[in-house]
Amino acid sequence: MPHIRPATKPDLPMVLDLAHALAAYHGDAATLSLAALERDSLGPAPWVTLLVAEGTTGLHGYAALCPQMQLQFGARGMDLHHLFVCDTARGKGVGRALVQAALEHARRQGCVYVTVGTDLQNRRAQAFYRRAGFDQIAPDPRFRVKLA
Repeated sequence: MPHIRPATKPDLPMVLDLAHALAAYHGDAATLSLAALERDSLGPAPWVTLLVAEGTTGLHGYAALCPQMQLQFGARGMDLHHLFVCDTARGKGVGRALVQAALEHARRQGCVYVTVGTDLQNRRAQAFYRRAGFDQIAPDPRFRVKLA
């Protein structure tokens, strides 16, 4: 079983590689830099919480959590924005351990819910999250405006 812990500065180059691998898996061209990853995970105003799965041969995966809120209910939440496990570590409980650690982190932050999204075609991920205790919610229309 891997050791799950918060990411530290020496972990960031490997997390960056894994984030780029996840983007490539989804057909995206990642533009995340090491400086931005450090700023957003370890800087003075962290934007994301990174948890890493450490094994005997290095990092085997990571989870990235972003805070959310349902203000009208005073309900804190977290979005499991990224979950990635290296090919060589899949099927060995790493993803399950990362999800469990993410849920524990959210509880410690006073959260009452955790969300996660998957590609509509990724049935394997959907089944994984159902096994982890997540309920599927009806997709709601979301909108975005780019600021820069």
